[in-house]
This record gives sequence, C-alpha cells and structure tokens, in this order.
Amino acid sequence: MTSLPRPGALGYDAMRDLHWSPQEKAVARKAFDRALQRELEAVMVEAKKQAAKIRQPSELWELERYLTQRRTQIDRQYEYKYSVLILVFGNLTRQGMLSEQELEGLSQDKLDAIRRYAEL
Repeated sequence: MTSLPRPGALGYDAMRDLHWSPQEKAVARKAFDRALQRELEAVMVEAKKQAAKIRQPSELWELERYLTQRRTQIDRQYEYKYSVLILVFGNLTRQGMLSEQELEGLSQDKLDAIRRYAEL
C-alpha cells in the first residue's frame, strides 16, 4: 500500500479515495463513538455545574447559550464520513479526546496521516 502524502497535500480527494476494510470500519466506529461519548459526558458535567449556579430565571439563558454553542461545535467536529475521518481523528487526538491506542487496527498509512494531522 502506498503511503499518504504529507498533511498539506492530503486533500479531500485523497481522503475520499482511502479504502477502509471492514475491520478498520469497526475500529473507526468504536473510536469515534468513545470520543463522542467522552465529549458529551464533559458537556453534561459542565452543564450540571452551570445549572447548579442558577439563581434567577434570566440566568437560564447562559446555560442555553453554552449548550447551543457546544452542540454546534460537536456537530461540526464529529462527522462520521470515511472521506474525512483521518482529519476528524487527527483533531480528536490533538485535543486529547482520542488516544492512538484506540485507533490500533487501522492501517499504518492511516495512523501516520492521523499523527500528522494531530501535530498541525
């Protein structure tokens, strides 16, 4: 299998054309779901903290603003399309939401590309 180009050269077409074996798809789905679960749990913890501090009805809207902002960020970040998973996993790895160990089972070229994106 050929190696992937450096991150700057790995455009949408190159990522879209990557082949994902059934085993890699299973690894990817499991890693993606774990990272998303971690993210949502962190949002719940923070929302509960903020909710506990609410003393006036007007303060409800701060909580709503926080939740709306986080939902938008999560919706943008967590896109389960094989054409962009390398980038998604790179971002999640860089942010600490996903470990390289959770990606074991992906081909070496995909792991290398994810590492490169994580370093950007």
